[in-house]
Amino acid sequence: MKPTDMPKEGAEMTEETEHMIEKNCAKEPENVATAGDAKEMRVVVLTGFGGLNKLRVTKKPMPDPLEGEVKIRVKACGLNFVDLMVRQGNIDNPPKTPLVPGFECSGIVEAMGDNTTGFEIGDRVMAFVNYNAWAEVVCTPLDLVYKIPDDMTFTEAAAFSMNFVAAYMMLFEVANLREGMSVLVHSAGGGVGQAVAQLCSTMPNVTVFGTASPFKHEAIKDSVTHLFDRNIDYVPEVKKISPEGVDIVLDCLCGENTGKGLGLLKPLGTYILYGSSSMVTGETKSFFSFAKSWWQVEKVNPIKLYEENKVMAGFSLLNLLFKQGGCSQVKNAVHKLFSLYNEKKIKPRVDSLWALEEVKEAMQRIHDRGNIGKLILDVEKSPTPLMANDSTETSEAGEDEEEHEGDNDNKERMPFIQ
Repeated sequence: MKPTDMPKEGAEMTEETEHMIEKNCAKEPENVATAGDAKEMRVVVLTGFGGLNKLRVTKKPMPDPLEGEVKIRVKACGLNFVDLMVRQGNIDNPPKTPLVPGFECSGIVEAMGDNTTGFEIGDRVMAFVNYNAWAEVVCTPLDLVYKIPDDMTFTEAAAFSMNFVAAYMMLFEVANLREGMSVLVHSAGGGVGQAVAQLCSTMPNVTVFGTASPFKHEAIKDSVTHLFDRNIDYVPEVKKISPEGVDIVLDCLCGENTGKGLGLLKPLGTYILYGSSSMVTGETKSFFSFAKSWWQVEKVNPIKLYEENKVMAGFSLLNLLFKQGGCSQVKNAVHKLFSLYNEKKIKPRVDSLWALEEVKEAMQRIHDRGNIGKLILDVEKSPTPLMANDSTETSEAGEDEEEHEGDNDNKERMPFIQ
């Protein structure tokens, strides 16, 4: 697939707000919504846990903001590996279906609930959402919404929130990254991996070891110091270069990599687990993959950690935000990250743009570990003409429609690739 220029961002606003955002019109042309669309919106619905056939695009009533909430006309949504795990039901205490997936978005403030201050209608923002992000309109609490820099596009904002905040907090809040340290990051070509690499470059003399699929190496070789094939045993390769090991290990894989990561730590080093993608092997949840990953995790002896002066930690941005009241810590990280963005020291790397109707193909790309950087659902993007047939039908009710065997053979869309 050849690189294609990203389309200019547009915005679709109701008549009552259009006149209040004229300051944005020159940079981002607006299209007036039709009367028939005023109270309904398109959403991606997960009808049940399982494979890609559980995803549907449908219409739902637009939400109204409650007290303390901000209503956002969405322009772009982030797609993360955790969304794939949610689809499979491969998370602790999954919510009931049907549900609208997605945890991050960017767009324009369209309305505010009672006792909501700090924003104006027309503000360009990014936001965290406790599900429901993959929609044309979202409502989310005030503390989870942030004004974005003037130069930041909606696409960049949707690629920024989860990946860069997670990377920043792991490196600087948990592991205390300092000058001259060394970092090992898995999935270096993904959204978090690329954010980690960029943030490490803001500190002097930081050595970054990365693992990634071989086909990604050419594209990301300049972002890390040393790059290894994710399919080989990277431990001896790291020790050839740094016999004493590394200061920080960022592990999104789990399984056997937990023991390897702890073994690579220097004294006073920190291992951080922030995902368990090794449990995802097929399109649906696999008990065998879960059991294998659990069995491969080295049983950690606290006495051994004490004797070896090593730190083992975990990090979940979503739990910090939605279960542990960590909004203030996240807000501080966002402000520091915006400063780095304004100083041109960091910039989200976007892999590709997809329409809501193309969510199945986008999710398959993540499952195949084919992305370099972030995948974005562009709410205003029209579906790319199919090479054969549509694989994500638009449904008025979002009901689960049966897919017949052989329907998807040799059929695909071509996304906008950065």
